[in-house]
Amino acid sequence: MSGTEALIEAAKKRAAYAAVDEFIRDGMKVGVGSGSTVVYVVERLVQRKNEEGLNITCIPTSFQSLNLINDGGLNLGDLNRHAPLDVSIDGADECDEKLNLIKGAALTLEKINVFNSKLFVVVADYRKESKVLGQKWKKGVPIEVLPLAWRAVSNYIVEHLHGKPILRMAVAKAGPVVTDNGNFILDVDFGEMADPLKVLTDVNRIPGVLETGLFVDMVEKAFFGTADGGYVTVDRKGERKVFQ
Repeated sequence: MSGTEALIEAAKKRAAYAAVDEFIRDGMKVGVGSGSTVVYVVERLVQRKNEEGLNITCIPTSFQSLNLINDGGLNLGDLNRHAPLDVSIDGADECDEKLNLIKGAALTLEKINVFNSKLFVVVADYRKESKVLGQKWKKGVPIEVLPLAWRAVSNYIVEHLHGKPILRMAVAKAGPVVTDNGNFILDVDFGEMADPLKVLTDVNRIPGVLETGLFVDMVEKAFFGTADGGYVTVDRKGERKVFQ
């Protein structure tokens, strides 16, 4: 790991710890997302459990977060028993100035958790922050689709929404990536999105689409680790604070 990469990881860790310390209280029901920053979120939750007896129930969005919760000895819950959740914490692939997101991990389960949470908090690094979605993130908006409909959905997106879809392929095996729900992922390049809500609405109207990785008007506060090892916070009112 290079010096720059080490600083970024340290900054992500600081931002994750700050998010947990600000928003997590004893007795809460907490949605735990997926991705690299969530490792630090769970790490801090485990520390607080061991140091102060923090007693929370964690609801995972993927096998990754489920394993982190179990390995850390945290209480494991599920939405059927514990909704609504007090807060969900997750990462992002890109976050615009209005705190709209592109997310591409376990997007359907993540969105279900977020929708059923009183608050949604994002932890990422400075490279994920942009003015509009699609400005920095060039891998497209992930769309989870039923396997039997992926070609039809792709054709519709090209013809009517002028997107450029690519079926996400697996790395360690032949064939497409299969989600935890048994579906396929289309990564769709819509270019820069000045109106992500319209894109979200148009895509969700297509039969065969289960969910999209656009999270619009859902974030309460974002924590971004910075290149110098500090972090920045931005809330839904647009207030920005810098921490060294």
